[in-house]
Amino acid sequence: MDLLDIIGPVMIGPSSSHTAGAVRLGRVGRLVLGEEPKKAKIFLHGSFKETYRGHGTDRAIIAGLLGFDTSDPRIRESLKIAKERGLNYEFLPIDLPEAHPNTAYMELWGETSIARVTGSSIGGGAVLITDINGYPVRITAKYPTLIVPHNDQPGAVAKVTSVIAWHGINIAQMSVARQKKGAEALMVIETDQPIDEETCKEIKRLPGITGGFIIPPL
Repeated sequence: MDLLDIIGPVMIGPSSSHTAGAVRLGRVGRLVLGEEPKKAKIFLHGSFKETYRGHGTDRAIIAGLLGFDTSDPRIRESLKIAKERGLNYEFLPIDLPEAHPNTAYMELWGETSIARVTGSSIGGGAVLITDINGYPVRITAKYPTLIVPHNDQPGAVAKVTSVIAWHGINIAQMSVARQKKGAEALMVIETDQPIDEETCKEIKRLPGITGGFIIPPL
């Protein structure tokens, strides 16, 4: 546990869980989409569903989708700014069995891509991403995180980790999820050092790798 886990982040209020954490959830959604969002359906569960207007969770998630940081004063005007930027959004209730009370499920559309992200604001502004495009994950966004969709075939993981090692980057945690044997799978690699875009591009050029993007510490 570090100091920010105790005192919370520098942020626009009123609540670290309902505001700062919500901003981070939106930012992760934007990074997974990989482009400017044009349409967003945001499903809110539990406490998020009951209190989102009073706590400004709607403004916070939209601010994250627009790319704002937790301390950005534009969070208060994010709904207005979203309309100015052509982002159409709606908030909908949802019940997610066994999910954390502050959980959002986001369906996002850009000009060329679609993304689905589920994540929870777990206190003090911290988040836990639990699903990306149908793959179960556990991402805290505290470490540089490389997300690599790939074909589920022998050697795919070794090729990616070899590139990371060659660049002197140490893997802190790693997981692989797949929907069925031999189909597309998803690598999630948290590292101790930052991963630059050139390294990510090098990985995306490997055989059997179908994509890749970076979630920096938020």
